[in-house]
Amino acid sequence: MVEIGILAPVAGVIGLIFAAVTFVGLKRQSAGNDKMIAIGEEIHLGAMTFLKAEYQKLSIFVVVVAGLLAYSFGWQTCSAFVAGALSSALAGFIGMKAATKGNVRTAAAAKDHGVAAALQVAFNGGAVMGLSVASLGLIGLGSLYFVFKSDSNAASIISGFSMGASSIALFARIGGGIFTKAADVGSDLVGKVEAGIPEDDPRNPGVIADNVGDNVGDVAGMGADIFESYVGAMVASITIAATMTEATMGELFGGVTREMLMSMFIGVSIIGLFVSFIGIAV
Repeated sequence: MVEIGILAPVAGVIGLIFAAVTFVGLKRQSAGNDKMIAIGEEIHLGAMTFLKAEYQKLSIFVVVVAGLLAYSFGWQTCSAFVAGALSSALAGFIGMKAATKGNVRTAAAAKDHGVAAALQVAFNGGAVMGLSVASLGLIGLGSLYFVFKSDSNAASIISGFSMGASSIALFARIGGGIFTKAADVGSDLVGKVEAGIPEDDPRNPGVIADNVGDNVGDVAGMGADIFESYVGAMVASITIAATMTEATMGELFGGVTREMLMSMFIGVSIIGLFVSFIGIAV
């Protein structure tokens, strides 16, 4: 029987390769005329600049909390926390990269080929982040499970990964939401009220900030949030299996061992990832 702690990271790597191939295919799509390309690049640059600034601030928080965890619970939980935080941040970064490149290409596809072509481009852009979220989660949790499965505190250590993911998701979601709403209100007040420029008109510089905010809040923030939920569901299931009494295990699952029960939930996620491959390809 293949060790689930090995199979999960391998499946995650395959998922990241699939996401990379999808992203390359997305970038090969037409980005439209020069004006569309210029506006798209401004949105992309603004989004990546915000993300860089946000992650710089969050890195301080991660270092401080990691130090406290190392002092209180040991290096294992600290390492899991840092791995979770990095994975969550990377999921948001990949999603932002794909979204800002896919936005203008979706518009170009709609302009040149109609709604069906635009839907396909948009779907592929979203698939990049979706695959990255699932793949990074499997790589992180699978690796931790493989290393610490025999440790008596395995559930506590693996929970550190979920804590790291949740920490980044919290700030990314809130920070992105504040930015996008501030940009939206500011753009409307200055553009429509003071200058008389129609809403979403590219002549209004605030519209660029508004679109940057949409990507920051609804892509990077959402990506980290989904990653946290995905990881949290698996970690909660593993924790329940790890802390279940022998009597309860025997009553509910018969001859299933604790290790098999803990790994079962990771196995379900692996199946889900490969089913997603089929859905995206078809």
